[in-house]
Amino acid sequence: MLSKEKMNRINELSKKSKVEKLTNEELKEQQQLRQEYIETFRSSFKNQLHSIKVVDDKGEDVTPEKLKASKEKENRNLKH
Repeated sequence: MLSKEKMNRINELSKKSKVEKLTNEELKEQQQLRQEYIETFRSSFKNQLHSIKVVDDKGEDVTPEKLKASKEKENRNLKH
């Protein structure tokens, strides 16, 4: 999760950009913060997906193969 300070700064820069032009330094900072936010979001979302198991009415695991493969790959990476 991104720190509260960084989230506040993202919002500050966004609000400022709607009122006036950001400096080059602010634009670079905004881009870097946004990139960090996106990476954190994707990582969190991926972790949520990896905790999901899809089961049909009969109680059989019908988790998509792509998700199973992603989980296995992640487990292998954690072991090494």
